[in-house]
Amino acid sequence: MPDRPRAPPRAWQRMLSGRRLDLLDPSPLDVEITDIAHGLARVARWNGQTVGRNAYSVAQHTLLVDQIVEATDPDLGAKARLAVMLHDAPEYVIGDLISPFKALLGGRYQEIEARLLTAIHRRFGVKTPLPARLQAKIKAGDRTAAYYEAITLAGFTDTEARRYFGRPRGPNPADLDLEPWPAVLAERRFLKRFNTLAKRADRG
Repeated sequence: MPDRPRAPPRAWQRMLSGRRLDLLDPSPLDVEITDIAHGLARVARWNGQTVGRNAYSVAQHTLLVDQIVEATDPDLGAKARLAVMLHDAPEYVIGDLISPFKALLGGRYQEIEARLLTAIHRRFGVKTPLPARLQAKIKAGDRTAAYYEAITLAGFTDTEARRYFGRPRGPNPADLDLEPWPAVLAERRFLKRFNTLAKRADRG
């Protein structure tokens, strides 16, 4: 008797909202900001290799990047700020892989990540692809945040951090809150900031 064909592997993630997000063909209709906030608040940056009682979450990192971008470009519009808040949003589904591992995985990982980000942007009315200038601003803010996280939380020396993330630009380091927050607090603060920006964007 011939073997029955195997079913294809599951490629979707069930969310607490009840949505079912397909990783290979994500629909904007299956994206909810509450799922994003909940997930990012529970995903650890730096593979969890950070000081403190709590993991330093992607949600808290996102708010740090938002703070840095606001300090360097205070006139950036609300719609562009939503793009800042969503720059790591695919990680609520696929987790936060450290950069060296992403490089080893190569194009397939990047393709899935880009597809998810496009669906997320469409769900919240963010222009896709992002303008190159905005992408550069987000990247600069992300690298500055990574520098401060590296030396404050992840055990890097200043020399190492500058080598991999560059010279930091942005607010006074004393104004940055790098004490890792509990997940419930990171989730609440992420949602509050996102909803504030979304209301501003809707008003035009």
